[in-house]
Amino acid sequence: MKTKTLLLAPALAFGLVALSAGPAVAADASGSYGTTLDAINNSGASGEAWVQVQGTTATVTLNASGLAETFGGNPYPHVQHIHVGAQGVCPDMSADSNGDGIISTTEGAPSYGGIGTTLSVGDAGKGPETGTDLAAAPSGSTIQYEETFELNQETQDALAAGTAVIVVHGLDPATQPAAGTSESDLVPELPLAATSPALCGALEVMPAGGVATGVTTAERAGVSDAGMLALGGMLAAAAVGAAFVVRRRPTADR
Repeated sequence: MKTKTLLLAPALAFGLVALSAGPAVAADASGSYGTTLDAINNSGASGEAWVQVQGTTATVTLNASGLAETFGGNPYPHVQHIHVGAQGVCPDMSADSNGDGIISTTEGAPSYGGIGTTLSVGDAGKGPETGTDLAAAPSGSTIQYEETFELNQETQDALAAGTAVIVVHGLDPATQPAAGTSESDLVPELPLAATSPALCGALEVMPAGGVATGVTTAERAGVSDAGMLALGGMLAAAAVGAAFVVRRRPTADR
């Protein structure tokens, strides 16, 4: 893994999936959603997240620990998103189609889809266009994130349909050697560790004042198979590269 502080990454590198069509009528996603963030790719991390939607305004809270801590001597930037437009589930190791032991972002896309909303820090935009803005990503091994912002229609539709999934990216190459020595499936200039998912959780409706409903992954998959948007493509490759400076910044703690 390079120890330089400049990371070269296309602005839309995280496996954006082209959707074949949007819903005919905009969905009303008002309500509460929650999920447990489980480790993926043996990251050893854990977490939980909640999304409260009122009209078009969303408050997202995400707490995570056990993530990769440093990158080149600086806090490791963990880009995180609400993914949309696919089955609304987290992939298992059967998604590892090339057998390298790592579920890459591309390999996971049929399960969780493309970026609907970027969970960035501060004034950075929340759409797919900021999906790899490393300077706006929470950093370090622990994340305490809370932001309130206007939620785009694609993410509202996915929440209402039960197909929204939160994914936190960034593996530790020290514990995942294969991910540290192989190049990213999205950005050849970066190691596979930098872009692969570390945490994943399918968002579920929460009853008022209660905990997440007990809908199983299998039940969610069955529902979403009947009503999900079709995947129109696997990867929209960005044509323009952008240099992002990974600067030391505190973990977002609002």
